[in-house]
Amino acid sequence: QMQLVESGGGLVQPGGSLNLFCIVSGFALNYYRVGWFRQAPGKEPEGVAKIARDRSTVYADSVKGRFTISRDNAKNTVYLQMNSLKPEETAVYYCNARLASTNFWGQGTQVIVSS
Repeated sequence: QMQLVESGGGLVQPGGSLNLFCIVSGFALNYYRVGWFRQAPGKEPEGVAKIARDRSTVYADSVKGRFTISRDNAKNTVYLQMNSLKPEETAVYYCNARLASTNFWGQGTQVIVSS
């Protein structure tokens, strides 16, 4: 069964940090490009960061210098280190794995940035 499971979300104060995890099962992660997306209440989903098979990365302008995406293919895991979090980054964060026309999504993990 193909599955992505996100974890690591929670409540954090503005300026704080969180590390999100996306654990993949049922397929070999190393063939896939992986990305993190988020959807805030009442807003459209937006891409946050993505990492290719060659480990090249792309970030949304809003998170550059604060977020880091990485992958460990041996552990079938993708990470998103988030620093200096802002209240407007409160959202459900989703992990996505893509290969050509094949897309897998996780169920998401809630991040709340609030004092």
